[in-house]
Formats: sequence, C-alpha cells, structure tokens
Amino acid sequence: MTLPPIITYDEIDSTNAEARRRAEAGEMGPVWLTAGRQTAGRGRRGRAWETGQGSNLAATLLLTTQRPPAEAAQISFVAALAVADLADAYVPPGLVTLKWPNDPLIAGTKTSGVLIESGPSPLGGLWLAVGIGVNLAEAPQNAERPATTFAAHMSGPPPKPAEALAVLAAAFARWQAVWDRMGFPAIADAWTRRAHGLNQPCIARLGNETVEGVAEGLDPDGSLRLRLPDGMLRRITAGDVFFGDR
Repeated sequence: MTLPPIITYDEIDSTNAEARRRAEAGEMGPVWLTAGRQTAGRGRRGRAWETGQGSNLAATLLLTTQRPPAEAAQISFVAALAVADLADAYVPPGLVTLKWPNDPLIAGTKTSGVLIESGPSPLGGLWLAVGIGVNLAEAPQNAERPATTFAAHMSGPPPKPAEALAVLAAAFARWQAVWDRMGFPAIADAWTRRAHGLNQPCIARLGNETVEGVAEGLDPDGSLRLRLPDGMLRRITAGDVFFGDR
C-alpha cells in the first residue's frame, strides 16, 4: 500500500488552514501536512487546540473526493478508528475507546481531537481536510474537559510526532480502504465495537438545546440514536455528548 507523502513544517498557523489554502489553489492530494507547533490550532465547534511544544502530533490529511458532502463526512469515523489503532500501538490493551462522534479516549479521558473541514475543489469534487491532533506527551493547559496523554499510560517515553504520524497514516489508509470497499456499515460496526457509553445515560448539548437520554448506537448515516425518557427516539446529527463527568 502506497501512503500519501508527508510535508512537515516547524511552525504554522494551522495544518487545516494550510490544507484549505492548498485545496483552494487547486491541489487535490492526498498529502499529509504536519507541524511541530501551531499558532492558531483549532478543534471542533471553534475551540482552540493546543499543540504543545513540538512533542504532540498535529497533522491534516488533504484529499479530494467525489462523494456527496453528507457521505464524505463519514470520514470522521475513519479518522477516529485510525487514531484508536495508533493508541493501541502504545498504551495497554483495552484502554482505548471512541466517544461519539470522533473523540478517541484513553481510560475514559480524551486524548485526541478530529476536525473535518471541506469545500468545493476548483477542479471538481470536494476537498477534505482531515485534521487530527493527538496528545502524545503534553496535556492541554486550558482544556474545557479533562484530557490525557499517551505518556500518562506508558512505562517508557511516548512516540515522537513523526513516528506517531507514520503509524497513523498507515492505519488511516487501512480504514479508508475498508470504507471504499465495504461502505460505511463496516466502519460503523468497527466504531461500535470501540464505542464509549453505549446503553448508558448521556447528555447531548446541541447549541441552543440540551437533551438527555440513553445512547443506543449509530444510525446508518452516523447519527447517534438517543432514547429519551418518554421512550421517543431522537437522532443526534451534531453536538457534544457527555457520559458521567466526561
């Protein structure tokens, strides 16, 4: 399997921002962009994302697809599975789970973030920027919720960002091939086997609305099925979900 090339920056505003610039200039990828430090890293829902001082992984895969936007968004689950495989390579077995939609956890605490951005490619199709940040050695100082690192669960030193990206890129390529060959049901099945909080009470914060219920699993499009106290089923297509104090 031939993996995309990797372009490395010492410092950049944001690897996702660079992917957007390249895409809007007509670059189609696939190519990985990574940086030792981001000055304006971003997470989901406009949150800041801290990279650390060159010891964490910040990378974006730029690629182009002919899939419609709703289907292309499923790549966030592909990315989450790839990060889970990366974590499995370094931390003790059984600690890695995935919280909807794409938050990789170690021992129930967030260790990585995935940010998918997209737009129309000048050459046709849709460009995708699959941004992935992984706390390898440093936890963020100003996180809204508890965060952990690979290092906190390892007896030796954590991988360097370049080593981690090599493992991540290979895992991403494997899961992307599964998605291309077998469709989203195979990705959803793999995600469900790692799912954090299924059949447990949760709170979904949806911008101007908060909904409580029991998380039952994924719909075919990746939405979260939430069973409400009155027995009705609610499909959560976007938002943040919380289980217990996480």
